[in-house]
Amino acid sequence: MSESKAPRIGVDPYLDWLKGEGIPTVEDFGVDLFNVPTKPWARMGINGAAVHLKGRGDFVSMFVLELPPGGSTAPQRHLFEEVLYVLSGRGSTTIEAADGRKHTFEWGPRSLFAIPLNTQYHHFNGSGSDKALLASTTNLPAVLNMFHNEAFVFDNPYRFDERMGSAKYFSGEGDFTPTLPGQHMWETNFVPDLEAIELKTWNERGTGSKNIMFILADGTMHAHISEMQVGTYKKAHRHGPDFHVMCVTGQGYSLLWYEGEPDFRRVDWKHGTVFAPPDRMFHQHFNTALKPARYLATAFGSLRYPFTESKRRALTGKDSKGQAQGAIATSVKKGGDQIEYEDQSPRIHQLFTEATRKAGVEVKLAVSR
Repeated sequence: MSESKAPRIGVDPYLDWLKGEGIPTVEDFGVDLFNVPTKPWARMGINGAAVHLKGRGDFVSMFVLELPPGGSTAPQRHLFEEVLYVLSGRGSTTIEAADGRKHTFEWGPRSLFAIPLNTQYHHFNGSGSDKALLASTTNLPAVLNMFHNEAFVFDNPYRFDERMGSAKYFSGEGDFTPTLPGQHMWETNFVPDLEAIELKTWNERGTGSKNIMFILADGTMHAHISEMQVGTYKKAHRHGPDFHVMCVTGQGYSLLWYEGEPDFRRVDWKHGTVFAPPDRMFHQHFNTALKPARYLATAFGSLRYPFTESKRRALTGKDSKGQAQGAIATSVKKGGDQIEYEDQSPRIHQLFTEATRKAGVEVKLAVSR
């Protein structure tokens, strides 16, 4: 009788694929993307690395792409979605539709863009002396684990023509759809500068808070940007995993804790820092800079296509039947996931007062109890 092989159980096709790519993988609670070590990535034709945050969940991963001076990626095409944020450098991306039409747009620091599903594309570094660094958030783990067939994901000829959207979406223009505070949408494929884009007031999330939701390439990948005014901070809230939070402007810190824990976990952030709050872990963001602080959050499950009931509840405040549910901006006392200022631990405001005093920032937020 021949010796039987060990049973194939508990397989993670995404992690198996990543081992074969030969690039470094950084795993941590929070990561400074400017300091991630990269190595040659044959598939991409440039240097790269994977970033696995503790709260990335089951569906999302991040990659760092390093384009050398004057360099470019190899042609890419794949059946997973990705949202790219430019950390540094200037360059361009060319996207080729199935009918041969090409769209080229130029990006720089703090640009945001998405690749329409399964279209061919190249990234080019426009500088002959400086490297360019991009952060790519993808739903590759969900797609590869679902189909567990590399050829199907990376060599699939199916056309998703509807994902291209209007030609103006590649020029920095878009369509604004006003809805409710916290859900105003900007639909596009390319945002030239996240520091310059106009945001809308959402005081329910914190005094002076602003934000806007993005619909990028009509995808299931989510992105939104939020802003905190000088001397203020957001209200604590919680949600499901995989929201990758990246500082865009300013500096500050975030506190994270599970309900009932006596102590906080702290992540200090500046441009290039990314972290992902784990599942149902309360977190709260604080601006200690002398200018408004903005952060970008990317995730799987968008305002248009929430994909999971958890994302639907978090982003829309409703369930799949359209019934109102406690949302991120609803107090935990009312069945939601937000802690109001008057209900937070006194230590939180004390810590903020100490941090702003050291930074020479005047606290603009009065918290009554």
